[in-house]
Amino acid sequence: MKLQNIIFLFSLITLISFSCQNEKKPAATTEAISEEKVKKTQSTNQVFTSPLGKKLTVAPPSKKMLELFEKAKNDFYKNSKDLENIIWLGRRTAYVGKYEEAIKVYSDGLKLFPNEPRLYRHRGHRYISIRKFDEAIVDFEKATQFIKGKENQIEQDGLPNKLNIPISTLHGNIWYHLGLAYYLKRDFEKAFSAYQNCRNVGSNDDNIVSSTHWLFMIQSRLGNHELAKEQLKPIRDGMNIIENESYYQLCKFYKKMIPMKDMMQADGTPAGNAVQYGLANWHFYNGDGEQAKLDLEKILEGKAWISFGYIAAEADYLKSFFEEKKEK
Repeated sequence: MKLQNIIFLFSLITLISFSCQNEKKPAATTEAISEEKVKKTQSTNQVFTSPLGKKLTVAPPSKKMLELFEKAKNDFYKNSKDLENIIWLGRRTAYVGKYEEAIKVYSDGLKLFPNEPRLYRHRGHRYISIRKFDEAIVDFEKATQFIKGKENQIEQDGLPNKLNIPISTLHGNIWYHLGLAYYLKRDFEKAFSAYQNCRNVGSNDDNIVSSTHWLFMIQSRLGNHELAKEQLKPIRDGMNIIENESYYQLCKFYKKMIPMKDMMQADGTPAGNAVQYGLANWHFYNGDGEQAKLDLEKILEGKAWISFGYIAAEADYLKSFFEEKKEK
């Protein structure tokens, strides 16, 4: 075979090989999501089975959420080793209801950044979403170790509030979610300690009311009613609340600053899962277990199964009423 033929053949093989490699990598796109793609995605409902055995459907994502998800994927394809790209891909993946996939994104990220508290914080959050509380606790405990001696930082919102002002911090979110995970396991002493740390790093009134709500409930659940009342000292009229109005209303109710009716909607039902759970819990630790049971069942009839109020109601019902029913 002549030399020029050999060179030509080698070049042809190289060109074909290069083309095949390029075909394997998905091309990034910044095109807007079509209505057809939105409908197709929304029709593929994911189903989660709760600890109570209920089949729960993941809410279909909005067109806006799908567009942000696509952007996060495109950014990640451009640089898959960038920490911010990894975190936002995980967050956007969770926002469209793919919680297991989000956990995998964070787990892969931890192979590159094994000491990064933000990856543990976000993965722990999604472990709570799928009711893996032990795994969540492990992640949040690791995160608390990795933030020791480090300056706190504002955590950007994935879903901005009405003023587009982020109100939470990395340290605050780690302690808040650790407290929640322990609370859901009914380890109230450790939950209380975590929420104390959360309130201590709080930088605004939204942080104060959210942590105070849990601190009060925990001590009330433990039967320490005087200590529970002490937790309400920071609560006052005229606090500057941007997001956590439900927690603020509950704290004022606990402190007897407002009556229960002020937290009700026009139809007489509590406004939102946070208020519903707070009131159900209030009935529970004030000795009205029957009303608490009814309130919890009302929450569990709803569709907001990813909210913390729903998850807490589910955990309480499972322990206090569902297992009791099974034993009978």
